[in-house]
Amino acid sequence: MKERTFVALKPDAVRRKLIGKIIERFENKGLEIIAMKMVKLDREMAEKYYEEHKGKEFYERLINFMTSGRIVVMVIEGENAISVVRKMIGKTNPAEAEPGTIRGDFALTTPDNVIHASDSKESAEREIKLFFKEDEIFSE
Repeated sequence: MKERTFVALKPDAVRRKLIGKIIERFENKGLEIIAMKMVKLDREMAEKYYEEHKGKEFYERLINFMTSGRIVVMVIEGENAISVVRKMIGKTNPAEAEPGTIRGDFALTTPDNVIHASDSKESAEREIKLFFKEDEIFSE
């Protein structure tokens, strides 16, 4: 089933110049990037983006990290894109991420774990709408 998912390359990925290497993995897999841009989150946008984590012990650290530099946001489309991308990025904790996954190969700690991807159809729709207008998404 063809579906869309949301992916964000976090400030550590941008700082470490990993953008091209990570995008190449998605393209090599046969997924299509149908929208992409670089943004700098302000606190308000970061709080909207991570509202489900408000009140958790790591929330402030996450907000501070995600507003510390530029991020690259994208919409990726393909067969079972949500589950395929989640498998490709690996576990949230890089110490538990398998070698060969994006986090397993490029990340060391959390929240600086290089990448975020939606974990469900609902979160993908919410996150895509947060960052993209419909006319910025180019699905064939």
